[in-house]
Amino acid sequence: MTGIRLEVNGLAIEEPVSPRLLLSDFLRHQLKLTGTHVGCEHGVCGSCTVLVDGAAVRSCLLLAVQADGASIQTVEGLASRQQLHPLQEEFRRAHALQCGFCTPGILMASVDFLSRYPQPTRTEISEMLSGQLCRCTGYVPIIDAIERAALRLRAVE
Repeated sequence: MTGIRLEVNGLAIEEPVSPRLLLSDFLRHQLKLTGTHVGCEHGVCGSCTVLVDGAAVRSCLLLAVQADGASIQTVEGLASRQQLHPLQEEFRRAHALQCGFCTPGILMASVDFLSRYPQPTRTEISEMLSGQLCRCTGYVPIIDAIERAALRLRAVE
């Protein structure tokens, strides 16, 4: 076992981990943050996407020990206690989810994307989503939701 220290959703965490434990498994099983979904375990589907020091990362491809000292944000840390994040609210309004399995990963990838591209085109949003697999919605409502969230986020600035 190796001890790691990191921040998860704003909370300081110090935990022993097996050197071979994936970050996705650490989040889900040790910290009980089950919003990080594991789909393919090969980094292809995007369901396990979390933010590591603000950047979207496939948590199924990163060992927990590699996150030592990092700041991690999961979908559970996206909303405040008072209200949903604008992306979550727009996903709700646009009916941009059905089964919801891919939704946490798409939300977290979108947070990173919108921080770098605050005025994205629909084509840019589609290209970002090419790394996120969804089998239920056909992507149009997801693109609509991200586009509307971008507008809301710019209005707040």
